[in-house]
Amino acid sequence: MKHIPNTITLMNLLCGVMGVIFTLEGHPQTAFLLMLLAAVFDFCDGLAARMLHAYSDIGKELDSLSDLVSFGVLPSVMLYETMRLQGCGSIAAYVPLFLALMSSLRLAKFNVDDRQTSNFIGVATPTAAMICGSLAYYIAAVPDSWLAALAGSWWFLPLVAVILGLSLVSEIPMFGMKIKKGERLLDAPRIVFLILSAASAILVAVFGLNWSMVVLLVFLVYLGVNLFQWIKQKS
Repeated sequence: MKHIPNTITLMNLLCGVMGVIFTLEGHPQTAFLLMLLAAVFDFCDGLAARMLHAYSDIGKELDSLSDLVSFGVLPSVMLYETMRLQGCGSIAAYVPLFLALMSSLRLAKFNVDDRQTSNFIGVATPTAAMICGSLAYYIAAVPDSWLAALAGSWWFLPLVAVILGLSLVSEIPMFGMKIKKGERLLDAPRIVFLILSAASAILVAVFGLNWSMVVLLVFLVYLGVNLFQWIKQKS
């Protein structure tokens, strides 16, 4: 029973590796679905560890290594390949790999930072990965969109990667969706996030956009709400 959480974590890693392969073979949509599946495994391994009381130092390190592949390397490669497929053959196409470097630093910092339990300091790697993955999926699914046109430029996706990469190692507080015992189930930022996320999903349905836009908008809303809260606290 004690090996179940680590086995689930390895499934997360397997999804990440397969996602990289599918991306390089020209199938970013399949790669994003694998990223979503990796996120499910990432959630379930912690849940299994809590239910089975099977926490271990190896499990903690294995989780970070798996996350680096699924939510660091995979989204970086997806952005690179998206730029290449959209006709950008310049050296700028390699800039998105910056996200993988910052993801590794983020995960290393997370393992030694006891401030990050139910909430985060800096953007979590799955959040940045979902933004990149859903963006790549949407561009592949809707090749005549304005986002697809931007993806072929030398600056758009590199800028996205650099901003997200820096946000990973920033000191911006980000609320998590895991509620510790004794904490309020829903506070104002979480309520605003849920309302705006629901509104985003409705807008996507009304305008008949590809479903991946829901994922993109929800995580952008999450970043926006946290950034607004941080700026409000600073002022």
